[in-house]
Amino acid sequence: MRVQILGILNVTRDSFSDGGRYLTPEQAITHGRQLVADGADIIDIGAQATNPDAEEVSADEEIRRLTPVVAALRQEGVRVSIDTWKPAVMRAMLHLGVEMINDVTGVRDPEAVAVLRAARASIIVMHSTATGPRAERSDVDARTIVTRVLDFLRERVEALEAAGIDRQRLILDPGMGFFLGRDPELSLEVLRHLDRLATLGRPLCVSVSRKSFIGATLGSAAHPRPVPERAAGTLAAELWAAQAGVQYIRTHDVRALRDALTVWQALRRSPAEAATADRPEQRGGQ
Repeated sequence: MRVQILGILNVTRDSFSDGGRYLTPEQAITHGRQLVADGADIIDIGAQATNPDAEEVSADEEIRRLTPVVAALRQEGVRVSIDTWKPAVMRAMLHLGVEMINDVTGVRDPEAVAVLRAARASIIVMHSTATGPRAERSDVDARTIVTRVLDFLRERVEALEAAGIDRQRLILDPGMGFFLGRDPELSLEVLRHLDRLATLGRPLCVSVSRKSFIGATLGSAAHPRPVPERAAGTLAAELWAAQAGVQYIRTHDVRALRDALTVWQALRRSPAEAATADRPEQRGGQ
C-alpha cells in the first residue's frame, strides 16, 4: 500500500506548532488546498488543540470553526479527517461527509462509540498514557512502553469490535511525544518497534511532526531544538516509519514528506520496474 499522507490543518488559537495561523475559514481553506497541492491524500482538521496548556473549546465552537472549512473542501472533492474526541463534533462532521475520525482518546467515550457505529468512516484509534485528553500522563518506563501501547491498542480493537464496529474500519496510532510522556526515549522506543504493533493486523498511523521528542533528541530535554528547526528530524522519523511499513503518516510538512517518499520509492524499484512505470500505457497514456 502506498503511504497515505494526512496533512495537518489546525483551526486553533494555540496548537503548539501553528496555532492562530489558520483560524479564519479563508485562511484554513487556502491552507487545506495548499496541502493537497503539496501531495496530501487526506486533510486532518482539528479545532481543539490537545497540548496540556491549550484552551478548552466547546463542541459548539469546534463545529462552528470546522463547518465552513470542511464544507468547502468536501465540495472540492478533498478527502477529510476530523481530529476530535467529542461525539457531537463527530456527528456533525460525519453529516458533512468526512471519511475519517481521528480520536486521541482511543474512542473510549460510549457516546462516541455509538456515533461511529452508525457511520462508515474509518477511525484512527490513538493510544495515550493519559486517561483523557487533558488529564495528566501516567508514569511509564521506556522498557515497557511498547508492551503498554500494544496491550492498549489490542484492548481497544477488541472492545470496539464487540461494540459493533467492524475492525476493518480501524487504524491504530501509538501516540507520540507528550501523548507517551516527557521522556523522548519513549517515542524513540515505540518507533524502533513498530513491527510489534503491526502484529495487531490493522494499518498504523504515525504522527511525529515537529513534536517534543524530536526537539529533545536534536537538542536536550532541558534545551530542546525550537519548533521551526525540527523539520529535518521530523522527516528522518517519518521515513523510518515508512520503512517500517506504516500506512498513514500525519504531518505538517507535506511537500517535504511527499518528495522524500517519491525518491525513496524510486530507489527501491528495480530497473525493470522503473522501465515499466515509465511506459505511457502504464500511466494511462496512449
